[in-house]
Order: sequence, then structure tokens, then C-alpha cells
Amino acid sequence: MSGATITMAGDITFAKTTSDGPLFTIDGDDIIFDGAGFSFDGNGADYWDGEGTNGGVDKPHPFLKFKGSGTYSDFTVLNSPAQAISIGNSDGLVFDSITVDNSDGDTDDLGHNTDGFDVSADDVTIKNSVVKNQDDCIAINDGSNIVFENNQCSGGHGISIGSISSDKSVSDVTISGNTVTDSMYGLRIKVKASATDASVSSITYSGNTLSGIDEYGVLITQSYPDDEGTPGTGAPISDVNFTGSATTIKVGDDAQRLVVNCGACSGTWDFSELTITGGSEGTVSSDDATISGGSY
Repeated sequence: MSGATITMAGDITFAKTTSDGPLFTIDGDDIIFDGAGFSFDGNGADYWDGEGTNGGVDKPHPFLKFKGSGTYSDFTVLNSPAQAISIGNSDGLVFDSITVDNSDGDTDDLGHNTDGFDVSADDVTIKNSVVKNQDDCIAINDGSNIVFENNQCSGGHGISIGSISSDKSVSDVTISGNTVTDSMYGLRIKVKASATDASVSSITYSGNTLSGIDEYGVLITQSYPDDEGTPGTGAPISDVNFTGSATTIKVGDDAQRLVVNCGACSGTWDFSELTITGGSEGTVSSDDATISGGSY
């Protein structure tokens, strides 16, 4: 499919299924998709059991999958069984004014692994969107030239680079003008301790505002899934910066402001536009990286 213009004419609700997922896929070049304010409803309550994709009821994931190139705008994703939107194999994709609303999954903590956007692609922009969920607002797992700007995230695990697995690289990412509220984490770079032949480089944060963060304002770790375990060395991190306009983070009393847990980090990292208040001081072990500026 190439050059198609698609306009939604109504809401779409998916019945419970045993399919692995995705339940809806578009793969084409130069697609213009206008949601016209309508919604995709995944009936998440029929699946949610607090286990997510780690066990319990089988949950189709991702709910929606987009590949190729084009512009997608003005639709809502409701109640995804697990991960909401997966973006892969991109040749230039823009997502504008998308809402992912899994807030019903907050009931009894039943929603789990309900990532808003999972990105493994090059040349992707996500902007002016809203995510309410119980996991990462966005997780950038692989790819380059990725922009995440002017979005609102609440209730989940904040904005993440990773988790980075073996043979995956993330570079040239700009995270700017976003708001994160009432979330477990703020901003994270998470690299698996076991990862090899992988890397993270050229990550820029600018003008983000975060509040109500429960555990870490900023966490940069190479020991994932442990937050502060023994870091691996097979996936170096370089060139992480808080520049441009101010990124301000307010964390809760029991949170740590900044934790850096590196086994293989390098370069000079400019944190001059980062301010974190509240909570307690975290441990900064930056290996060969030099961190300058900022208040945390």
C-alpha cells in the first residue's frame, strides 16, 4: 500500500481474542491516516490480571503496529491488553495528536506492560500526544533520528531509552517539551546488563517538566533489569545532554534525584539545563564519562 489516504469513520472495538497480536497493522509508504477523533478499543479489562506479558492470561501485543512512512494523527487508543503502539522499520513516520488511555488499568493495579509507544525504527517523530498508562510512556529500543516532543505522560514509568538488548543501537534522539506527572520514574536510559554489540549515543533532553516522580528523577543504568546492580560493559553510552531550555524534575520524598550506574560510559555530558528537587541524592558512577553542570 503506497500513497493511500485513510480516514476513520467511527470507533473500532476489538473482542477478546487468543491472537498473539498485533490486532491492527498498517505497513505502507506515504500513508496519511486521519483518525478524525475516533478510537481503537482493545477491551483491556478482559485481559488485565496484573501480570502483563509476564504470565497469566495471554494478551495480544502489541495492539497496533505501524511500519513504513507517513503521517498518523488524531485517534485514541483505549484499553490495550498490553503494549499499545509499536513502531518499526520506518522510512519516516510522524504521529501527531494521539491519545493512549489505559487509565482504567489502574483499578486494582491490573494493567501491566501497557507501554504507550514502543519504537524500533529510524526517522520517527511523536508529538502533541497524551499517554495515560502503567508502563513506559515511550520506550525507544532501537533506531536513530527520533523526536519525542510536546507530549503528556502520566501514571506510568516515564520516558525511556531502552531497554537496550544485544545488537541494538539508539542514537540521535531528542526529547523536548514534554510533561511527565505522577509516574514511578522520570527519565531513564536502561541498558541490559547482558547486552553486547549495542550502544546508546547522542541523546538530548530539553525543556521537559516532570513532577510527582516516585523512585528516580533520572536513572541511567547499564544493569537492567536491576536499577542499581552490577553494570555490563557491552553496550556503551555516550553523549547524553540536558541542554537548550531547562528540564525541571520534582521527585517525591522517597525518590532519588539522579542515579548513574555505568560500566561503559564515555565523553563529556552537559547537564547544565537539568534541575532536580526533592527526595535524596543518588549515586553517580559514570565510568569514563564526565558530567558537568546542573543541580541535583
